[in-house]
Amino acid sequence: MAAWRLVLIVAHKDLRAELRTKEAINSSFSFALVILLLFSFAFDPTAEVTREISGGLLWIAFAFAGALILNRSFAREQPNDCLDALIAAPVPSAALFLGKALANWLLLLGVEAFCFPVFGIFYNIRWTRQFWPLLLVVVLGTWGFTLIGTMFSALTVNIRLREVMLPLLVYTVMTPCLLAAMQATSLLLAGEPLAGEAAVWLRFLIGFDVIFTSLSLILVETVLAG
Repeated sequence: MAAWRLVLIVAHKDLRAELRTKEAINSSFSFALVILLLFSFAFDPTAEVTREISGGLLWIAFAFAGALILNRSFAREQPNDCLDALIAAPVPSAALFLGKALANWLLLLGVEAFCFPVFGIFYNIRWTRQFWPLLLVVVLGTWGFTLIGTMFSALTVNIRLREVMLPLLVYTVMTPCLLAAMQATSLLLAGEPLAGEAAVWLRFLIGFDVIFTSLSLILVETVLAG
């Protein structure tokens, strides 16, 4: 119970810091809107092909915009040696990592929640037909993305070109998660139930999240200490 309390304290600290400035969330939301707008010009919203790849278009926007939030996760702790103070504090590395991951996850979900109505208008898609299954896929896919992004944010925090390195590392590792989220989202946006192929992709997402959550908790102390 004490460990979860520390996780919530770290998450609350990060959420307050971000909502006070709104630097990352505003830039992330604006970037996602620009990507969706450009894609709406490139693809005919009424074409059947566009509906088939709608999940891919949506998750590409999420992935590129989410990198802006993830990049700030540990970078905001650098002024005044705050990161060193956090690492030296009597807080388990796992609790520190999970707290930051939880804050990033909630921020990403907030950006995605604003993007869905815009996406429905731009592409003429009724995304609410399979609302709850779609929400489950988005939650699981975003958690997998957040885990990888938060871990690499800690790994690249002291690199001068972290704005370039972070997306390169994250997108490479999260390809299986992104593929599963795209496929499941496309099927659900087409109105298909969460069964058959969509259920297979959902189980893949669950397995991905479980594996990478475990790996992150095992490796986070080494990453932060390094």
